[in-house]
Amino acid sequence: MSTAITLPEGFTYVGAALVSTCWVLVYQVAQVSRHRKRAGIAYPQLYAEKAEAQASKDAHLFNCAQRAHHNTLENLPVVYLTTLVAGVKYPIFAASACAIWSLSRIAYTRGYLTGDPKKVR
Repeated sequence: MSTAITLPEGFTYVGAALVSTCWVLVYQVAQVSRHRKRAGIAYPQLYAEKAEAQASKDAHLFNCAQRAHHNTLENLPVVYLTTLVAGVKYPIFAASACAIWSLSRIAYTRGYLTGDPKKVR
């Protein structure tokens, strides 16, 4: 016995929106790498130590870039799941919501990279 799964018209938009999250991650990884190099933080150190971050603006900005990236990674499972589930019934809405989320993560990252907590939100 086989079961056919029929995806609604417009579900390709859901796929495109989900792929947009990969581009957000590429942007964030580039920022983390750039700031890691400037701060001189060697692998496998995940963050600059508190003393390093207080002594060096580059180390502080590296921590900001790393935190923005990790925050995005923490949210991705929920974004993927809700986009896919909602996309089965409401593909255009789900794709739009995911695309808006991706754009908002770019803005969030740029705000976080200022190093000023007031500009994050």
